[in-house]
Order: sequence, then C-alpha cells, then structure tokens
Amino acid sequence: MTTTWKVSLPCTRAEADMLAEDQLFIAGSDSTPTIVASERDSKRPDEWIIDVYCQFEPDTALIDNLLQLSPSAEAAAFEPIVEMLDDEDWVTLSQQGLEPLRAGRFHVHTSSDMPSDDPKLTNLCIDAGQAFGTGHHETTMGCLHSLDRLKRTGHRFRNIADVGTGTGLLAFAAYHLWPDAKLVASDIDPIAVAVTEENCQLNTIAMGNGRGQIRILQSNGLDHPALEQRAPYDLIIANILAGPLVGLAPQIAAAASAGTVLILAGLLARQKAEVVSAYLRQGFRLRHTRLEDEWPCLTLVKAKKYGPVRQPKRKKSPLAPDYFGEI
Repeated sequence: MTTTWKVSLPCTRAEADMLAEDQLFIAGSDSTPTIVASERDSKRPDEWIIDVYCQFEPDTALIDNLLQLSPSAEAAAFEPIVEMLDDEDWVTLSQQGLEPLRAGRFHVHTSSDMPSDDPKLTNLCIDAGQAFGTGHHETTMGCLHSLDRLKRTGHRFRNIADVGTGTGLLAFAAYHLWPDAKLVASDIDPIAVAVTEENCQLNTIAMGNGRGQIRILQSNGLDHPALEQRAPYDLIIANILAGPLVGLAPQIAAAASAGTVLILAGLLARQKAEVVSAYLRQGFRLRHTRLEDEWPCLTLVKAKKYGPVRQPKRKKSPLAPDYFGEI
C-alpha cells in the first residue's frame, strides 16, 4: 500500500453537485487525484466537504485548483487541511462499518456480515475496496429498486450493459434477475475493473462472453470495440454523474435499438430536466422515475420512431412519468 495524501475543505451542496474529477488540473502529475464530496451533518444539508486523495504531496498548484472547486471556501479565505495517511486504503476505511441493506429483492452485505437466510431475497456480497458502489448511496438503491421493478413487471432481457460499473453491484443484480442474458460491465477506472473481477469471484459469478456470464472491460463510456460489437443492447444501466450522462447520450443511443430500456442515475432532482432532454433528443422516452431522497432514478425506453419532440400541453410536463406512459 502506498502513502496517500488527503486535502479537505468545506463547500456548499451546490458546489459539491458540480464536482467531477476532470475539473481538477495538476500540471506534470502522473497520478490523477480522486475527489470525494460528502455531507458533513444531515441536520445542515447545505454544509458539505470536499476531500481530495492523491499519491503525492499536494503543492501550491493543487491547492489553488482545489479552491476553485469551492468558491465559498475561497471567498472565506479558508485554508485547506492537508494530512498524510500512511499505508491506508482510504476507500476501505471509509466503507467500514456499513450495515447490510435491503433494496427490493436484494440483500447487500460485506463478507463481514452473514447473508440473509430469507429464500425470497438475493444475497449480493460487496466488500469495501478501492472502488465505489456498495449500494448504500441513494443512486445505487434507486437502480436496484428499478431493476427489481422491471423483473416484477415481466420484462426480459438478453443483452445487458452496465456502464460505469464501480464495484459491479448493479451488473450482479441484473445477472441474478436475468441469468440467461449476456452481460457486460465496464468502467473507465482500472481499479474498478479489478474490484469488479474480485467481487465476481466473491459472488461465484462466471466471467466470460457467453450467456449467464459477465464480461468486464475498461472503457471510457461505450467506446471499447467489444462494447460496440456486442450492441445493440436491450437493457443499459448507467449510474454515474449528470454531466457524463448528458455527454454519453449519443453513445448510448447508438448502442440501443427500438425498445431498449435505459436506467440512468447519479443525477440530482434539479438536474433531471437537462438529462431527460438530452435523451429525448436521442429518441428515448421517459417511462418511470423513482426518487430516493433528492436522487431520481430514471427509466427510459428507445422509441420505435421518433422525430422532433413536440411541446406538450401546458398542463402536462414532458418529465412526468404519465406523459409517455408507465413501463
């Protein structure tokens, strides 16, 4: 394990929502820092904190760029807190003590906890590691519930893609729901790919190209040749961030065909209109929204024929689930 440095400063909820790793530029760096924003106190929902983890000692350039991510801290002349974490796996530490959770038919737990003995529940064991996606965030919970809902309403899928898989949790859920499907899980982060492979073994899930197997790939979106070759998919899952979701809309549309179901998460309620609009332009139609706190999980379907989206009547919203019908 290598030495990790941590830089922290306060921010507002709005500033935290705008964060993405590519917003931080560090000239000459061989290691991309990881940015984590979290709520400091549930009783003070606008007070968040930015933590940046990197494997080199922070310099003035990093501090200056970090302050640009939090204008409120810069305006208050706040000095970021810098500390060294010796030989610590910070993601694992941050996920220690997580309690098992229930989402639909899924019981998600770590190897430190016993699986559920309820025959109606599907156990998913996700150990803490150097990738995000234990199921405890509202976005992942929303996706698990949405996948469970598709199964309950009789949907069948044969070719599934999980884009930005993290720990592989959502791909594993889809694997259990539709065991005869071909399934591919991808992530831009090589650590996430390695963690997903480890979690496949932990959950005795077969890896490979065939039906009833998961193929795991490192890819920026869906631009890997193997992902393009396997398209079109009949179910695509993408639990990332609002900005990347908007940017990926053309890629996802190209990997879909008429009737493809799309689950999107990682966006806040106030970002829903922008994300839905991007996919309306690509021929998708919103069918269902599940809201976990302030985090909506969207279910969309690729239309058979589409052209310019007509403006709805004033009393109807294009974002309301009943406008295009439920799924």
